Amino acid sequence: MPLTHGCIQILNMFKSQSEHKSRARVVQFGRHEIVTEGLNLSFWADISHRCMTARWPSFIGGAALVFIVFNAAFAVLYWIGDQPIANVPGGAYIDYLYFSIETLSTAGYGDMHPQTHYGHFIAAVELFTGIFSMSLMTGLIFARFSRPSARLLFADNPVISNHEGKLTLMVRFANERHNIIGNATAKLWLLKNVVSEEGRSFRRFYELPLVRNEHPALALSWTLYHVIDEQSPLYGQTADDLDASGVSLMLVVSGYDVVAAQTVDARKSYDHPDILFGHSYADILGTLEDGRLRIDYGRFHDTVPV
Repeated sequence: MPLTHGCIQILNMFKSQSEHKSRARVVQFGRHEIVTEGLNLSFWADISHRCMTARWPSFIGGAALVFIVFNAAFAVLYWIGDQPIANVPGGAYIDYLYFSIETLSTAGYGDMHPQTHYGHFIAAVELFTGIFSMSLMTGLIFARFSRPSARLLFADNPVISNHEGKLTLMVRFANERHNIIGNATAKLWLLKNVVSEEGRSFRRFYELPLVRNEHPALALSWTLYHVIDEQSPLYGQTADDLDASGVSLMLVVSGYDVVAAQTVDARKSYDHPDILFGHSYADILGTLEDGRLRIDYGRFHDTVPV
């Protein structure tokens, strides 16, 4: 009995470790990967979110795989029946597969058709499956295409230098579509590691006040300015200080896209090595001989030392 009880304990231990490892999940936040453990969320429990967030190649490949599996399964059901479909030469499986594809897609060319009660029953089930799956796929594709998104180009590096006589953090971005984003608002957040009085380390975030955080009609470029004064969390900080506290920046921009008639938003994160001290952005604005404004996006990410 003790031996049996010990074996059960060992099996339970391995089972617990296996379940613990199976619950581990890698989450990508910008450049950082975080391993989460302890959540028992099955694949099918959040399938809608997975379909919406999957890359287009994965989404199309998954849809094609489901289509093939459905047709192959229904073709087997036709194949094991007693000649359920008319005009199938020799009862070959490949012919039943073709008939399944025609039925599931509701094409129905007419040369092959059910001729027994069994064939009509399987075809009816497959027609319902085809109508349901195509409606679901149409909704997912429409949702993916109609999902509002902003095409904003963010500079590779935030810069810190003097602006109008004050030490200022600057972040530049532009609207790649050149359409109007009305009532655009921007928020800049600073995240850093701090230690509490009890000696516990945690991540704290601060909203950085901007000189201008609203734009009436964002169509070209916009540079955000945060003055580093005594009230700023960046006051007196050096590059080594930012490295020691793991500082990162999070920029969130939202506004109303007048073309899509929807609210759009975009976000960009920067780590502390991305922040350039003593640099300013290269000038990208100019004027042509005929008086028109010229913007050189080829120098959008360029910075110059001050």
